[in-house]
Order: sequence, then C-alpha cells, then structure tokens
Amino acid sequence: MPGFSRLSTTGDAPTGRTGEPAAPHPVDERLPPLRMAATGLQHVAAMYAGVVAPPLIVGAAIGLSAKDLTFLTGACLFTAGLATFLQTLGVWKIGCRLPFVNGVTFGGVAPMLAVVQSTKDKHDALPVIFGAVIVAGLLGYIAAPYFSRMVRFFPPVVTGTVITLIGVSLLPVAFEWMQGPDAGAKDYGSLGNLALAGVTLVIILVLRRFTGGFVKQIAVLLGMVAGTLVAIPFGATDFGPVVHADVVGFPTPFHFGAPQFGVAPIVSMCIVMLVCLTESTADMLALGEIVERPADERTIAAGLRADTLGSALSPLFNGFMCSAFAQNIGLVAMTRIRSRFVVAVGGGFLVLMGLCPMAASLIAVVPRPVLGGAGVVLFGSVAASGVQTLTKANLSKDNNVMIVAVSLAVGLIPIAAPDFYHAFPDRARIVLDSGISTGCVMAVLLNLLFHHTGKRARVETVAAAMEPAAEIPATEIPAPRTQVSAPGGAT
Repeated sequence: MPGFSRLSTTGDAPTGRTGEPAAPHPVDERLPPLRMAATGLQHVAAMYAGVVAPPLIVGAAIGLSAKDLTFLTGACLFTAGLATFLQTLGVWKIGCRLPFVNGVTFGGVAPMLAVVQSTKDKHDALPVIFGAVIVAGLLGYIAAPYFSRMVRFFPPVVTGTVITLIGVSLLPVAFEWMQGPDAGAKDYGSLGNLALAGVTLVIILVLRRFTGGFVKQIAVLLGMVAGTLVAIPFGATDFGPVVHADVVGFPTPFHFGAPQFGVAPIVSMCIVMLVCLTESTADMLALGEIVERPADERTIAAGLRADTLGSALSPLFNGFMCSAFAQNIGLVAMTRIRSRFVVAVGGGFLVLMGLCPMAASLIAVVPRPVLGGAGVVLFGSVAASGVQTLTKANLSKDNNVMIVAVSLAVGLIPIAAPDFYHAFPDRARIVLDSGISTGCVMAVLLNLLFHHTGKRARVETVAAAMEPAAEIPATEIPAPRTQVSAPGGAT
C-alpha cells in the first residue's frame, strides 16, 4: 500500500515507495571512519578495566613474573576482541549481530582462585583453568539453543527489573574506582581521588549539556582524556606501563602449557557458564530494547553461541571465559550510537592491543578515579534504561509490583549485604553473589508464578484473547509481507 515499505521476497534490502533502498536500521549503520574509530575506542575505554582485572588478580595469585603477567593480560584483550567480532559481525548462526561487547567475565575469578589455591605448584594452575574453560564453553555451546527458549519468560516487567539491576549492580564498581586503584594505598578514598573523579564527571556532564553532534556522543571519551590530563600535574598518572611495554607481542597458543582437565574445576566453571548464560540473555534483551531491535529466541541463541564458542577458543590463546559486558550497554544507551560495526571496531582495537602491549598500556595510564567518574554516567544510564523499560509494564497491577519489588530486593542483597551468603558453599556463592543472576532468576520465577500458573492465569489469557482489537484506520494497515531470513537465521 502507498506510504509503507515492503520487504523484497528475494531477500534484497527494503525499498520505499520511490523504489530507492530504505535506510538501514541504526544497528546496521556504517558511520564515517573517524566517528567509527572514536566511538569504538570509547567502548574499549569503558570496558578495559573489566577485561584486565581478572588476569591481573589471577596472575598475582599465581605469582607470575611481570613479563608473564603482561602476556596474560594481552592474551585476554586479544581473545576479548575475537569474541566481540563473533558477536557483532557473526558467522553462520553464531553472534547476535547487535552492538554487544564480549570480554573476560569477572564471575570466573573466584573459582579460578580456588583452583590456584588447590594446586601444589601454582604455576600448574593455568593449564587446569584453561582445560575447565574449554569444556564449559563447549557444553555451553551445545546448551545455547535450549537455554534461549527462556526468552518468552522475559516480558517487560522482567526485563525492566533485570536491566535496572544490571545498572545498580555496576554502580559500586564505579564508586570503588573513584576511591583509587588499591584499597591498601595511603591515598585510597582521599579527597584528591574523589575530586578527580568529580572533575571527570562534571566535564562529561558539561559536554553533554553544552555541545552537540559528534562531540556530545563521545563526551565520555573526551571526559576521560581531560580527566587524565588534569591528573598529570598531581602525579596521579603512571606512564611506567608504556615505557616498559613491548611494541609487538603475539599470544602464542598454550604459552603456559597444554590444558589439563580436572573434574572439580570443570564443574565449577560449568556453574560459572550457567551464570554467564543467564546474564548474557538478560543483557541481550536489555540491549535489544535500547537499540529498538528486540532480541528474539534465535537472536539470543546466536548470541549465546558466540559467548560459549568465544569461551571455548579463548584458552587456546591463553585467555579466560568470555561473557557480555553490561557497562557498554550503558554507553549505547547514553550516546544513542547503535551501530554494531562501531563495537566491531572496538573489538579490532582490543585485538591490536593484544598484539601490541605498548598500545594496550596507553589506556592503563587513565587513573582509576577518572574511570570511576565516567562509570557513574555509564552505569547509571543502564539503570535509567531499566526504569524506562518498566514503564512499558503495567505496574498498576499488584502482581507486577510484587515481581519488581521482590526481584529488586533479592538482586540487591550482594550489594547491600556482601556477606549475606557467607554460610553457603563456595560453589553456591558463585551464583548467589551475583545480584544480576539471582534477581533475574527471581523475576522469571515470580512471573511464572503470577502469570503462567493457576486458574487465574488461564482466565487472564482467555480474556486477553477474546478482547476486541482496537479499530485501525484503513490507511494505517500495512501491506502483508513475505518473511525473509534475517542475518543470523532470524525471521
């Protein structure tokens, strides 16, 4: 009908009434090279600290030399870039093809440290960890299409709650960064560190308020650069990593030895994988709402395949388990740059950093308080997106209010009372200490209880089906269209 686009039955690009190709969806938009590079680098800056923290913590527990610790960190950056390629660009039915960043999951730190403590020679711990990650990744890959079927249990009342929890759960990380790099340092939590974080936050807010266009979109990156420059006269920046870093380095496969397979480590990492699948599902649903391309079952299955395959391949190059990075969702929400190719460019930067330790060390120069000031904006944007999604749920119903109230309360336990689950076994705490996972599970279960079980639920379903449809003017009825396969196999 006139005025409406129609998808071609041959799978060509949609065309308008003039016959010209319609503009691509913002997710598939290709920006000019300079904008692509700057916004891609902004994504790297937002997630860099999260990628390097696990290898630094595990490497320090093992007692790796400075050279091996740099190698392990570079390997994790390299594999994070490869996993991000899988998610954004996709191969076959692998990758959600959304602006979705993948990197080393912090959820695996606790079980990896447990492996280190249980190994007689701590330098043998990495091969054991790598073997467990490979098995967990392969099993997760097999389970991905079955796990994705849970998507029908994620209506707005569930997704909004989970998105809000993602943002709120990340905010303590920003507050920790604002205080300084090391909890044992003399200046930890000092007025100087807090002032530096505050200056960075103010710069970002000023740029967002008084600038426009491209400058406004990269306000976070500019704020971090400005904050770093402000910190230099006060000696808050450390250029040592750049001076001592190698120019070129490749993560040689099995640098720390061939993988070893132990039952207990494999079970522990499989539990972590289940947590990662849950969080990634929630993150994809959140991102789909933000970019206005809702993630359906096939999209989630493809995204989970990328998560798990990236995790299985990561140990080949001495990397750890990979999962979604929620902080980058906040960046997408704030900048409104929804192109997956921007994030793919960010993945390219991660690969280059893995191949060039000197380049990787440049971002390490950014003081932790500066990252904290930027994190307040990024993580707060995620929480705000969750609240926005909750407005789509009918909160006038007591049942929905109960779902939100109890799920938020359960999800906030690890934040409000970090030792609440201290009496539980360590393996159980892997799940319980993740507020995102426990809140997500609680929201799904309560949604099942209130909306999918019992006589009342069946009556509400029948009533909804019998409710007369609203009259639609004839001019607003779109022409029928033939389904064609979307990227990744979705229809």
